[in-house]
Amino acid sequence: MYIVSSYFLAVILCVITMLCWGSWANTQKLAQKSWRFELFYWDYVIGILLMSLLFSFTLGSTGEFGRGFIKDIQQAEMSNIGSALLGGIIFNAANILVVAAISIAGMSVAFPVGIGIALVLGVVVNYIASPQGNAAWLFTGVALITVAIVIDALAYGKKTSQAHKVPTKGIVLSVVGGVLMALFYRFVANSMVHSFEQPEAGMLTPYTAVFVFSAGILLSNILFNTILMKKPFEGAPVTYTQYFAGNLKEHLTGILGGAIWCVGMTFSIIAAGKAGFAISYGLGQGATLVAALWGVFIWKEFKGVKGTMGQLTTMFLLFFIGIGMLIYAGM
Repeated sequence: MYIVSSYFLAVILCVITMLCWGSWANTQKLAQKSWRFELFYWDYVIGILLMSLLFSFTLGSTGEFGRGFIKDIQQAEMSNIGSALLGGIIFNAANILVVAAISIAGMSVAFPVGIGIALVLGVVVNYIASPQGNAAWLFTGVALITVAIVIDALAYGKKTSQAHKVPTKGIVLSVVGGVLMALFYRFVANSMVHSFEQPEAGMLTPYTAVFVFSAGILLSNILFNTILMKKPFEGAPVTYTQYFAGNLKEHLTGILGGAIWCVGMTFSIIAAGKAGFAISYGLGQGATLVAALWGVFIWKEFKGVKGTMGQLTTMFLLFFIGIGMLIYAGM
């Protein structure tokens, strides 16, 4: 299987993860004009699974080191498969809440609040489990990003007060989703080999772990999204008949969103071999910055809102500095 050879390359992959995780939700924004997010989400999950299979049979099955995908999944112990599956279930619950929050509160709010919380708690959880990197630089960077999240929330407060609407439900969904999002990565990491070059028996290599994780998302979605379709957070219930009546463009938009997210997940997991899980996860969740940039400059979610430009500028600056510190922590 393909293995990352240097910390520099690991950082590049983490930056790509950041871009993927911060950009996939644009597909949901595009689809929501004619397609409920509960329906979009089915295609999104399918996209994740398909991309994980593509990686497994390509990068995960070539090269001199590690184990090929088929051989790896055949020798895996059920406890490790269960851990990766559980990671997928937790992620799915978290992501449904965050995606719902995006549709209610907007990208520039749901991502900074939900994924920002996930970044802070996730880095702490993963560093405690696998301490790698300079803790002072790592947690100082996390602290700066936390301040940036608070500033973003203050800017959002001005937006909602000027619009005479406070979608509290969107904020609550973002917070709960963020807490759950902080936990899923550790379960996937626990299922994985410690040495990518010489993988231990019974444990999963990175590509297999991502595939099993993706299968957990799909299996749990049969329950989670069916309930959500019948009892949505907003709007009238939707049916499977409506899903199958969707056109090709609507389905492909969701699949593209899932594929983009899975590219980020796969790169984050394989980068962890050199960067460590805390740094790899933390950099990937810098997606908050990317999503905020999309929300502010492309979707114009703060258009016409007075008195927020200074706050948004400060938020972006602190995010950039904080992310830089996360990178330096692993050098």
